[in-house]
Amino acid sequence: MRISDNAIERLQAAAESPDLSGTRYRLVDKLGQGGMGTVYRVEDSILERQIALKVISILYDQGELTTRLMQEARVIARLEHPGIVPVHDVGTLADGRVFYTMKLVQGRRLDDAETALGSQAECLRTFLKICESVAFAHSHEIVHRDLKPSNIMIGPFGEVLVMDWGLAKVLNAIDGSQNKFTSQGAVLGTPGFMAPEQAEGNARNTGPWTDIYSLGMILKFLVTRGTQPVSRRLGAVIRKATEVNPPARYASVQGLAADLTQYLQGGAVSAYPEGAVARLWRWVVKNRAWILLILAYLVTRTLFILWRKFF
Repeated sequence: MRISDNAIERLQAAAESPDLSGTRYRLVDKLGQGGMGTVYRVEDSILERQIALKVISILYDQGELTTRLMQEARVIARLEHPGIVPVHDVGTLADGRVFYTMKLVQGRRLDDAETALGSQAECLRTFLKICESVAFAHSHEIVHRDLKPSNIMIGPFGEVLVMDWGLAKVLNAIDGSQNKFTSQGAVLGTPGFMAPEQAEGNARNTGPWTDIYSLGMILKFLVTRGTQPVSRRLGAVIRKATEVNPPARYASVQGLAADLTQYLQGGAVSAYPEGAVARLWRWVVKNRAWILLILAYLVTRTLFILWRKFF
């Protein structure tokens, strides 16, 4: 008797499902699968809440990936920030696989075609929240190295969460053990969003500037998918963030965020030097409401004087 493909898929999923016996968790369903692990929705029987559980997929070798998963859990545990998903617990399953649990994130991925962020200004405000989380990580000497739209979650109340820290690099690690997977020649990242130094396998030269490049590509993704044109000033910000030469990029995520904040407020941005005419025009655009109001008053006043004079 021939077994259908759907039946085979169900059997495979059942075989891969984690055995949670001996833990406080009950399996609910599967949420997704990434490069090295699978994330499940589970219920915490003690606190009576649903959370997410990440475990290495059973098809993969347990040695290196176990260490990598534990590194990811430790990295996230160091980053207590509203824009980064917190880790709740770590443990070992009955089959020997290591797991960790974290907050269950509700919402949609940034690259979801149905995610409606609205106007360009709303997209930029969302992007600034991403910058806040990444800047916080950099202040704790942690570089993400895999920033991309699919690793950003947008919650139903406007929360913006940076996910998947599996390729994170800890700067100035004392014994180097947390960076054992960053050897020369290893290409870490996602094509289209990784920095040139990553694409070349130059992992030792990755740092905060690497994340800045990826942020620039995310910014480009956000502003070019809408109908509103990308202005010269905004285009200059994107180009500076995504320079091939790392020293030519923004010196920090805060610098990138500061330029975008200035742009949103109608101010000058460091990435786009302006002449006198351009500065004047920007001032006119920024204050057009007041200018129109004053012009309307002057026109009305002039008409009133002329009417009094001739009538």
